[in-house]
Parts: sequence; structure tokens; C-alpha cells
Amino acid sequence: MRKALQKRGTFLSACLFALTVAGYATTANSFTVQQTSIEDKKAVFATVQSTDSLSARVRTSGTVEELNVTEGSYVEAGETIAMVRDPKLSLQIEALDAQINAAQRQVSNLKTELDRAQQLFERGSTTKARLDSANTQFDVAQSNLEAAKAQKAVVVRQMEEGAVLAPQAGRVLEVPITVGAVVMTGESIATIAKDNYILRMALPERHAQFLKKGDPIELAGRGMECDPSCLQTGEIVKVYPEISDGRVLADASVEGLGDYFVGERIQVRVGAGSRQAYLVPQDLVFTRSGIDFVRAKGIDGQPTEIAVQVGQPYNENGKNMIEILTGVAVGDELIQP
Repeated sequence: MRKALQKRGTFLSACLFALTVAGYATTANSFTVQQTSIEDKKAVFATVQSTDSLSARVRTSGTVEELNVTEGSYVEAGETIAMVRDPKLSLQIEALDAQINAAQRQVSNLKTELDRAQQLFERGSTTKARLDSANTQFDVAQSNLEAAKAQKAVVVRQMEEGAVLAPQAGRVLEVPITVGAVVMTGESIATIAKDNYILRMALPERHAQFLKKGDPIELAGRGMECDPSCLQTGEIVKVYPEISDGRVLADASVEGLGDYFVGERIQVRVGAGSRQAYLVPQDLVFTRSGIDFVRAKGIDGQPTEIAVQVGQPYNENGKNMIEILTGVAVGDELIQP
């Protein structure tokens, strides 16, 4: 009997020692709940847009004979993307070449007559009026030759303007014509988006008061959501001063959007003011049967499990925290589960 009592006492002492050690560890890992001011963030969808989209337009009427780009092509500024030609211009060139040849022959003949009249006038065999008339006819022929050459230069310039040039470097978004199409002056051949993309956001007007230039944004991965966290960051570069249909527009600059499609939608988070919240370390929250719990020290010092509703996770100074929406109050002492 005495040996049995001794063994029982030894077992109770070991249990008491274990409880004491466990109680000491729990106290060391306790956390006192306090209200913390956090920035409230709004998850919205932003659209990838180009800062500038320009149309490459035709400078002269004609038929599209060459088309060097298609949707998605990348072009440099000044690159020839299409060639428009008018068959009538070639005929005009031929006619002007004939006029120039005739004018050149006339100038050559009148030059010979002028030289002959000059020699006769020097020998006194002709009058001054005859020499002046020959000189005038030669000048008129030269002027006609220069006029024909100028007309040809104009037509040649019109033919050169049949080359449709890219107004800026970027990616081709739309090509509404095909080879063989008849186009008029000023008609668009292609729409080119400058290779400098931004994110355009449309937020409810209640958030307009919180938006300002320079505010950071968080960007989700391509095809993903900002849950539990966003992968990239950006900065608001412009907030438009007009509210339309209950929405305020804002543009954000983010690096690495060159591979995105223009018009592609991406989820982002933007600041929407600040509020008071309860943040606790994530490792103090545990889940049982689909319900989240925390363990708190009761009035009698004994641990009590409390069901809570959790919100978004946060990172505070490198610590993983989570927001508690309901179930705790200021001053509650949470202990490690």
C-alpha cells in the first residue's frame, strides 16, 4: 500500500510540474488585444490601356498595293506599314516627261537662235529689237522647262506620299483594311498603341476623396486575385477631376505591363481610407470543424476558447497578422493554442 501511494504521489508531482511548465510557456506567448488603425483597401478591376493610341492615315487617295503589318505587329516610328498607289499618277509622270523633253528641245533651239542673233548684232547685221526678242523667247522657254519639272516633282511627291508611315513606335491594335482596298485621303490604315501601358481604374465616387496622385496600389498576378496578397506594386499617376456615372477614373503606373493585352482586366487594391481594427498574430487563430477560434485567458486565469470571425491578413513589421472582426475586445489576453 505504501509503495502504491508513493508511486501515485510521484505521478501527481510530475503532472503538476508539467502543468506549471505549460502555464509558463502560455504566458510567454500571450498577446493583448488592442485596436490598431489600418488602411482600408478596396479590391477593384483595372484595365490595361496605352498612354497614346494614334492612327496611321493615308496621305493620298489610291489603292492599297502593299500591307506590311497585322494585328499584334510591333513597328518603329516612321516605318512604312503600307503602300497606296494611284495609277493616274504614273500616267501624269509620263505626260510630264514628254513635256520636259519638248521644252528641253525648244530651249536648245532658242539658245542657238539667240547665239546667232548675238553674233549678227555684233557685226551690225541685225537690230537690237531682234536680239531682245530672241533673248525673251529663250527666257520663256527656260521658264516653261522649269515649270514642267516642278509639276513632275509635285506628282513624284504625291507618289511618295502613298507610303503610309507609323506615327509612333508601338504595337498595332487594329488593321481595318486589306490589300486591294480603295482608300481616300485621311482614311485610317492601322491603329498603333504606344508601348507604354498604364492601368485605368473606375472606382465608386465614395472613394474619390481618398484618391490622390502618388498613392500606392497593389496588383494581383496575371489571371489571379488579390487574395491572400498581391504580388506587384504601382503608383497612381493621375486622378481625373470628373465623376461620370458614379465612377471616378484614375491611372496607375506599373512596371512590366508590356506583355499584357490592351483592354485586359487585372484586379488591384487601392487605399480607401483608414479604420480601427483588431489585429492578432495568425498563429493564435486555429480552426476546428470549419469554425475559427482563439484561446483567451479567462477571469479565473483558465484558458477559454472563443469563436471568432476573421478578416483579411496583414503584414505588420514583418509579422503575419490577421484581422478579427468579431469575438474579441480590447484588453483580451490571447494565449498560444
